[in-house]
Amino acid sequence: MPNQPASRWEQLCAAAVHMYTATGVIWGFLMIVAAFQGKATLALWVNLVAQIVDGTDGALARRFRVRETLPSVDGGRLDDIVDYLTYVFAPIVLLWELGYLPAGPAGLIIAVIPLLASSYQFSQANAKTEDHSFLGFPSYWNVVAFYVVVLNLSPTLTAIALVFWSIMVFVPIHYLYPSRMSSLRTLTLTLTVLWLVSYGLILLQMPAPNQLLVVLSLLYMAYYFFLSVYMTLAKTQRRHVPAD
Repeated sequence: MPNQPASRWEQLCAAAVHMYTATGVIWGFLMIVAAFQGKATLALWVNLVAQIVDGTDGALARRFRVRETLPSVDGGRLDDIVDYLTYVFAPIVLLWELGYLPAGPAGLIIAVIPLLASSYQFSQANAKTEDHSFLGFPSYWNVVAFYVVVLNLSPTLTAIALVFWSIMVFVPIHYLYPSRMSSLRTLTLTLTVLWLVSYGLILLQMPAPNQLLVVLSLLYMAYYFFLSVYMTLAKTQRRHVPAD
């Protein structure tokens, strides 16, 4: 039986999901405004909203079948535009504007490196793999900026962090997509939610957050990274096991 045309209600629901995703440009803009005003904590609060939107719009898109219902709108392209603004451009502006990068031309060069690296990554057809993971460091510059501000890193340490993770964009580690994982999904999603809660609690305590809470949030980052490395190595090993 052929697929029935989408009803007007289904189209409205799909359009609402796209609008929900598109609010990310608002959060990205407000984050930049807060950076220009010197309000780092406010900028990070705004980015938390952007993360929540980004973490939930995919599930909504699948629930309301937006790809089939509104095929004229490329939700993936919209998501990439929003993600580049909120996860890459706005956080780098924040670090530059608030003096976390070296002064002068060196700082400008350091700021441009992650912008270019992420531009490359976002343009790759295989940036998101068939098994729903991210190939290479998935441009979580908002997370990097969060810890730079929370730990009040020096411009030198910040520059090292930006260069290191820019290089990691090109290292073919399969970084986990928590909501699309097939194994350890419940554990990882639970830890991800707890990390978001810790993010908010840390911001409530700024400029002097509880150090134990900061360490616990960093442990989740370590869990995410090393589990991604482990899963990558396991996939590589399976590919090299000869078939019977």
